[in-house]
Amino acid sequence: MSSTETEIGVSMAERQRRLKAMIATLGMLPVLIVVAIGFHFLSEGRFFTGQNISVVLQQAAVNIVLAAGMTFVILTAGIDLSVGSVLAAAAMAGLIVSNMPGLSSFWIFAALGTGLGFGMLNGLLISSLKLPPFIVTLGAMTAVRGIARLMGNDTTIFNPEIPFAFIGNGAIPLIPGIFSLPWLAVIALLVILVSWFVLKRTVLGTHIYSVGGNEAAARLSGIKVPRIYLIVYGISGLCAGLGGVMLSTRLYAANGLQLGQAYELDAIAAVILGGTSFVGGVGSIWGTLVGALIIAVLSNGLVLIGVSDIWQYVIKGLVIIGAVALDRLRQRDSART
Repeated sequence: MSSTETEIGVSMAERQRRLKAMIATLGMLPVLIVVAIGFHFLSEGRFFTGQNISVVLQQAAVNIVLAAGMTFVILTAGIDLSVGSVLAAAAMAGLIVSNMPGLSSFWIFAALGTGLGFGMLNGLLISSLKLPPFIVTLGAMTAVRGIARLMGNDTTIFNPEIPFAFIGNGAIPLIPGIFSLPWLAVIALLVILVSWFVLKRTVLGTHIYSVGGNEAAARLSGIKVPRIYLIVYGISGLCAGLGGVMLSTRLYAANGLQLGQAYELDAIAAVILGGTSFVGGVGSIWGTLVGALIIAVLSNGLVLIGVSDIWQYVIKGLVIIGAVALDRLRQRDSART
């Protein structure tokens, strides 16, 4: 083979490598843009309005927070099916405290503490007893849901004067009369930023990726794997507790039966759509943000174009299946390379 042919081959391989790197960097962002533009035209220009974008961000906020916590778990090759139930229990605990004279201002701490407690319990069962995460969190999903219902005697708890209510329904007017940024979206963005810092700029983040990439090698390198599991499930529970706070301030109420139902599915779909692998060790928090926005845009856009709620369930289910299929394809591509 001549030197010219060798150079051509090397340049083509380099272009393919750069193309793959660019695709990996962009992830599902092009899909988000295309879906949003498509819904804008299908809805006759109603999608890209300041009011609707604000609504999309408000609707996406809770799932972004739950998906951020789920990212930590899935990066370790785990799963947390209990986040919806933990969210409901945290919201119930918060509403109960908010109605207590003299303690109402501490209701957010009660909600966050409840979420963290259930998350740490999941992590303890998984790390200490070596139980499969799927089984532990599946059981917790049912058990914690029952606890949430017991906390309120299977009724809805209201507090129309709940402290810090601005969190759920307030907004920052960035462009007066045109666009306001919901406080829920601000909180979700802060969670994403903190998660990025932890995963990319701390030793803990390095250990999380290491455990997900190869648990045995992580143990041999001196990483305390059980502690990592305890931390990531604690983070997931804490994010679920924060989700309970966000929904409580939006609704001024909490219900142990209905609140947070099936939220774990949207969170898992957002993480997988964002490029985090089910086998662990691969993924980014920014990808999770894009995945959560895709789900929110999909839900909002389907409503705008008049798709019935029955078909919305069908389409969202297909998106979840597609997210898992994408993960499989990523695994095959990485195995080839």
